[in-house]
Amino acid sequence: MPSRKTVCEPGGYLEQQGYDISATRAIIPKLQRLLNAFRAAGFPVYHTREGHRPDLSTLSTRELARSRNNPSGLGIGDAGPLGRLLVRGEGGHFTIHELFPLELEPVIDKPGRGAFAHTDFELLLRLRGIKNLVIAGVTTDVCVSTTMREANDRGFDCLLVSDACAAAEPGLHDATVESVRMEGGIFGATAVCQDVVGVVEKSWR
Repeated sequence: MPSRKTVCEPGGYLEQQGYDISATRAIIPKLQRLLNAFRAAGFPVYHTREGHRPDLSTLSTRELARSRNNPSGLGIGDAGPLGRLLVRGEGGHFTIHELFPLELEPVIDKPGRGAFAHTDFELLLRLRGIKNLVIAGVTTDVCVSTTMREANDRGFDCLLVSDACAAAEPGLHDATVESVRMEGGIFGATAVCQDVVGVVEKSWR
C-alpha cells in the first residue's frame, strides 16, 4: 500500500512544481483509517517513496530537465524549503508523520514512478506469498497508476482505493480511476475506503 510522503507537504516537490496540494492532503484521514485497519488485522503494509541518490546517479538527463520545466525552475536535486527535492535522506523525502511506517514495515525507495522498477519490492512480496495488493496514495495518475500497472503485468491482483488516492488535478484522478475499470477491470478493481475497511475489520473481529 503506497503511502504519502512529504512531497505533498507545503514546500515539497509537488508544490514546487506549481500544483495545489490540498487534494493530496485531504486523503490523509482515509489513509490513516486504512493503515489502522490493516495493521490491526495483521496484514503486511509496504510504504513506497520516490527519490534519488544524493549524487543523482539514478536520474536521467531528460528527467532532470523535465522536472525543472515549471514556474519555479526548481527540479529534482535542487534545494527547496524541505531540502534537496526528491533526494533520499532529505527532509522532503521522508514519509509524513501521520502515516509514518512502523519499525518492521518495509519502505521501498524507488528512483521512478513504479514501485517495481529497479527495486526489491517484487522479491519481498514473493517471499511472503503475497498475491493481492491494496493500493492507495499519491499521485493517482503517476506513481499509483504506474505501480498498479506494473503489479498487474507481474500477475498480482490489485484493488485501488479510489477515495484514498489523489492527483494534482481532479480530472487526472477521475480519468485514471476510470481507466482501471475499463474492459471489465483491465488493471484490477476499485473500491472506496469505507468498504475496504469494513471488509478488513470483519476478517479479524
